[in-house]
Amino acid sequence: MFLRDLTLTDLQRLQPGAIGADDTLQMDQDTFRTLYERTSRPLWVFLWRRTGDRQAADDLLQETYYRFLRARGTYDSDAHRKNYLFRIAANLANDTYREQRKEAVPLPDGMASKDLDIAAHNQRRTDLERAMAQLPAKQRDALWLAYVEGSSHEEIAAILGMKSGSIKLMLFRARRKMAAMLRGGQS
Repeated sequence: MFLRDLTLTDLQRLQPGAIGADDTLQMDQDTFRTLYERTSRPLWVFLWRRTGDRQAADDLLQETYYRFLRARGTYDSDAHRKNYLFRIAANLANDTYREQRKEAVPLPDGMASKDLDIAAHNQRRTDLERAMAQLPAKQRDALWLAYVEGSSHEEIAAILGMKSGSIKLMLFRARRKMAAMLRGGQS
């Protein structure tokens, strides 16, 4: 549900002074602002990498925080809040983009560059993006969370809704599949 899909009743509940409005939000404004400042950038990048679309990442980020606030959950720590936010974001991305698979945009032919290192770097990045796009969503998410966000196996399992024992095997298989794709073979 995006904010544009809210009903009048939902909006009335969120207005200050409305009955039950305090029950809707489980934290005060300063606590939320601190959480948002710490988590919004990595969460937005995660969503952008999943969708390939800045506008979609903006919309999903907004929806993620909306659902987080509406959940009325109790959290043991800031890490627990962050994991829950990433789980909401991953589920939203899965639900919204289940049927769509974005292709990475290739570098233009005949790219003129004086610095071959930059061209080589861009080519490796494009190859990596193409390989990531071919992985199943859960493997892609697990790789991103492990190697970009630095999440532990337990945190990744909590975010993806899996058992922590299966994360090590999933990461191994995803790395092996990506290596095969980057070498030119499909595995």
